[in-house]
Amino acid sequence: MNTATLLLGIDAPLQSWGVQSRFERRDTGIEPSKSGIVGLLAAALGIPRDGDIRHLAAFGMAVRCDREGQVERDYHTTQNVPTTDGRSSRTIVSERHYLADACFLVALEGAAEHIEEAAEGLRKPVFPLFLGRKAFAAPPDLFLGLTELSATEAVRKHVWLERRGRIVQKARRDADEGKPQMLRISCDSEPGPSVHMRYDHPVSFAWAARKFAPRYVRTDFVPLTSGLLPSLKEQACT
Repeated sequence: MNTATLLLGIDAPLQSWGVQSRFERRDTGIEPSKSGIVGLLAAALGIPRDGDIRHLAAFGMAVRCDREGQVERDYHTTQNVPTTDGRSSRTIVSERHYLADACFLVALEGAAEHIEEAAEGLRKPVFPLFLGRKAFAAPPDLFLGLTELSATEAVRKHVWLERRGRIVQKARRDADEGKPQMLRISCDSEPGPSVHMRYDHPVSFAWAARKFAPRYVRTDFVPLTSGLLPSLKEQACT
C-alpha cells in the first residue's frame, strides 16, 4: 500500500483540545487530540456527524510542540437555562480551559489516496474549520503540504514553525553553542513501557452515539539544531 503524510501547522492565539470534558467543566490537552484533528478533517471533507470517519481515524499521528502554550481558564455563566421539567430556569456556572499562544506541527500518515483526499479538503473546506472548539477558528495557512516521510520522521525533520525573530535568534545562538533547545514530540505507538494511553481515538461523532477508543502515545524530544531552524528568507516571508 502506498502511503503519504499530511502536514498541518497549528499556530493560533487560542485553541482547545478537550479529551475529558464533562458537563460544566471543559478541559484542554496540552497538544492537539486525535479526535480533534480527525474532526477537523471530517469538517474539511464535508462528512456529517453521523458519517463514516474510519478512514480518517486510521491515520497515524505525530505532533511536535514548536511553542508550548499556556493553559488558561475562562469562567462562564449561562442564565435562564430551562430545567428538565420545563417549569423554571436556572443559572449554570462552567469552567472552560484553553491553550494560549501555542504552536504545533501535526503529521498524519496513511493510505496515499485518503491522505490526498484530506489534503484537497483542506485546500477547499466544505465546513468551517476550528481548533478543537467552535470559538477558535483555524488559521487560513493550516495546511503545510504532503511528504513521503513517515509521520514520526516528519516531526523530527521538518523546519521549525516558529518565526518570531527574537525567539529564533536565541534558538540559533543556543544551537551554535552546542546547547540546542528541545522540542517535545508525541507519536502513535504500540502498547509498552514509557507509553501512555489516551482515550481520544474517535469511533463515531454522532450526537446520540459519540464513541472513542484508546490510543497509545510515546513522548520524546528532538533537539532544535541548526538544520531545523528557519532561514532568514523564510523568516522574512512570514
